[in-house]
Amino acid sequence: MLVNAVIVAAGEGRRMGRNLPKPFLSLAGRPLILRTLSRFAASQARRVILVAAEKEQPKLEQLIRSDRELSGLEWLLQPGGRRRQDSVMQGLKRLDRDCQVVVVHDGARPLVAPALIDRCVEAALKEGAVVVGVPVRDTIKAVSPSRRIESTPPRDSLWEIQTPQAFRVEILREAYAQAEREGIEATDDAMLVERLGKSVSVLEGDRSNIKITTPEDLLLAEALIRERLVL
Repeated sequence: MLVNAVIVAAGEGRRMGRNLPKPFLSLAGRPLILRTLSRFAASQARRVILVAAEKEQPKLEQLIRSDRELSGLEWLLQPGGRRRQDSVMQGLKRLDRDCQVVVVHDGARPLVAPALIDRCVEAALKEGAVVVGVPVRDTIKAVSPSRRIESTPPRDSLWEIQTPQAFRVEILREAYAQAEREGIEATDDAMLVERLGKSVSVLEGDRSNIKITTPEDLLLAEALIRERLVL
C-alpha cells in the first residue's frame, strides 16, 4: 500500500494576532509545522506534499532540511491556492503515480498521533473514505442571521470533525473534478466526497488533536506537550 499525505499550511493565520505566519510559530520551542511533519514521519505515509504560501517556501525548506527528526521523511513543497480547497487540489497534482491512499491534514494540527494517521489509512483502504472526529459535548443550536434559534439538533448525532481525512486516491480525485466542474465550494474534503454519493466513515479521534487557530490554542498545545498528554 502506497500512502501520500497532503498537508495544507497556506493560510495566513490572522486570528493568531501575530505577524509571524502560523507554520513558523514556536510550539514548546519548535516551529509548529515541524511538529506536524514529525507526526507524519512516524506514520506509514511514504511521502508528504506540504502546500504552503510560495513566499514562505525558502524558509520552510531551510527549516525542514536542518531538522534531524525529519531526515528520513520524503517531502516536497507546493504553492497553495486562494482557498483551502484550491490548495488541496494543488497537492493532489503532486501525488506519486502509484499512490493508493491520500491523507489530507491541516498543518495547524501538530499534535495528531501517528497511530491515528495509520488507522485512517487502513480504514480508507478498506472503506474508501474516512474522517476522524469527536462527539460534541455541548448543546448545538442552528441560529439565523438575526441570531434567533431555529432548531436544536440532537446532540448524540453530532460530531466535531477534524483532520486527518483519508481517501482512496481515485475517490478524492473524482470528488475534486466534480467540484471544479460544478463550482462547488466546501469546508472540508469529505463534503466533496459526500456530494458524489459516496459513504464516508468516521473514526473517533483524540480531543488533543486540536487546531491552532487562536493564541489560546497555542497555550493549550504547549500545556499538553509539557504534561506529556500527547503521544
